[in-house]
Parts: sequence; C-alpha cells; structure tokens
Amino acid sequence: MYKLFEDRGRQFWFLHTLGWLGFVLVNYLGSLVQETRDAFLIVLALDAYVGWLLTIPLRYLYQRIWFWPPWKMILTVLVVAAIIAAIWTAVRNFNYWEIYRHGYRPDDWIKYILNAPVAFYVILSWSGLYFGIKYYQTLQLEIQKSLTATNKAHEAQLKMLRYQLNPHFLFNTLNAVSTLVLINEADTANKMLNRLSDFLRYSLYKDPINKVPLEQELYAARLYLEIEKVRFSERLNVVFDIEAGVEKALVPSLILQPLIENAIKYAVASQLEGGAIAITAKRFGHDLLLEVADNGPGMTLGDDLPTPSSNNNSGVGLVNTRERLGALYDNNFALVLTHNQPQGLKVNIRIPLQFEQVEQQDA
Repeated sequence: MYKLFEDRGRQFWFLHTLGWLGFVLVNYLGSLVQETRDAFLIVLALDAYVGWLLTIPLRYLYQRIWFWPPWKMILTVLVVAAIIAAIWTAVRNFNYWEIYRHGYRPDDWIKYILNAPVAFYVILSWSGLYFGIKYYQTLQLEIQKSLTATNKAHEAQLKMLRYQLNPHFLFNTLNAVSTLVLINEADTANKMLNRLSDFLRYSLYKDPINKVPLEQELYAARLYLEIEKVRFSERLNVVFDIEAGVEKALVPSLILQPLIENAIKYAVASQLEGGAIAITAKRFGHDLLLEVADNGPGMTLGDDLPTPSSNNNSGVGLVNTRERLGALYDNNFALVLTHNQPQGLKVNIRIPLQFEQVEQQDA
C-alpha cells in the first residue's frame, strides 16, 4: 500500500476508480429503498464508467491551470464542469431509457439534460476533491523539502562544530616530533606519529551525526592523551574511572576531546609541576554522566559558560560542546562547570543513557 501511494500516477488512478465505485455503491443503496429492478445496477455501472472516462481529461486540464490566477482557474473549472455534466447527463439518461425503460425516447431533446444540475454537483465535487488532494500533496512536498533542508543545515552545523578542532594541538605535536628527531629519539617520534595518525583517522572518519559507543570515545581520548604524554612526560597524570556496563553507551564522537584539551592547557601546561586529569563515566538513573576534572588554578564561574574571545580559547571549546549537545539532544542534556576540590575545574555532562539497538534474529 505504501508503494502504491509513493507514485502520484498510481495514486490518482486508485482514488479516481475508488471514487466512482463509491458513486455506484451510494446510488445502489439508495435504489434499494425504491425497490428498483436488477437492471438498474447495470445502468449505474455504465453511468459510473462513463463518468470515470469523462473526468480523466479533467486531470490533465487541471494540471495546466494549476498556476493560473484564482479567478481564472475557478471560472474555467465551473465552465468545464458544466460541459462535462451536460454530456454525462445525456449519456446517463440514454442508458436509463435504453436499458431500464426498454428503448424509451422523449419527445423533447431538453429532457436529455434535464438532470444536469445534479451531475454538475457530482463533477464539481470530483474537481474539489482533485484540487484538495493535489494541494495537500503539494503542501506535504513543501514540508518534506523544508524538513530535508533543515536536516541538511542541521548536519552541516554538527559537522562544522565537530571539526572545529584546535589546530594548536596539531602544530604542537608536529613540533614535538621535530624536536624528538633532532635529539635522536626516533622511536619515540615514530610512536607519537602513529598515535597522531590513529587519532586523526578516528576524528575524520567518524560521522559527527552518528553517536559512537563510549569505549570508542575513550579510545580516542587515550590516543590524544598518549600524544600529550610525550610532550609533558611526568607532568601529566591521567586517571580513568569508568563504571562497568557503560562502555557501550552511545555518546557524540569526540565530545570529550575539547574538555580534555582545555584541562591540559590550563591545568598542566600552565603549571611548572604539571597537573592531573580525571575522566569519569557512570550511570545516573536513565542518564549517563561524563566528567572531566583537573587540579589546575580553576576559573571564575558565572551563570553561563565563558564567552569565546581571543584570549579565552576554553570558551570556544565549551560553547562548541554545548551547541553540539543541544543539536543532538534538544533540551535533554546538561553541561555544568563547578569548582573541583581542593582546587581546579570540573566539567560535567549529562545526556540520556542510550545503547545501540541489536536486531535479534528469529530462531
């Protein structure tokens, strides 16, 4: 049935035929009250068949006048409906007299179109239904186009936000590799390049529209941190606290990366003794809680996220993260910044706890 209504041509023929079958049914049920003979059913079938044939050209005529001015379109419909009604009435009367009244012929030709107003009402109803259905189809098509355009813009926004990775990370990594080569640390440089290659491959090939299991996101986070570990050595300490059972939970790809990047920039790179980063994931009712905490100097917290500026790149990453979450989850998420104890900053993300739907095959 769905495939039938996918094609407008098949849809027209189906509804067109169904409408005239309905005409036969209604008139036949009405004739039962008058106790007509069985031959009347043949008359009705012929009337419906002729009406079915006569209204087919109206479809192609109405397609041509669809974009005409309303007054001109209405006038054309009324004139054409009157002409078709007169022809159909004459044929109906002829069928009735020939079959039901055994060849009766009236003395006055005007009697052939005596019931034309009734036929005019039927043809006008057919025309109204045609324009109504066509208008509904056009409206649905415009809505579909609008939704498609909105989805494309939504996808483009998500991709733009996901691919706004900090280029300083890439520059710093390549500089570190260059330094390692100069001091004859070729093995370490090669290891760093391999990690960078894996991380960039992950970031480029993961569709930002689709969510990924948390274990893949943690894999990317570890790749990123291993690269930074080469730069900062013992100055960077990382702790993962992942609750059992949430590894398969779905999260936006690279949603943790800007948060970890901010923690490294403000809690590790800014302090001579370095710093520590704690990454936590756990259930909270029907939600998943993600947390990135550091022991850096922290920041002044207000009612909203930091505003991006030339000297506050952390605001870009946080606002970027919030916009991605808003695009994916509407209002069903939370992004909260709090003070870490005894010092530092803690970023908490709450999103719905979702898992991939695994199709079960019938035994």
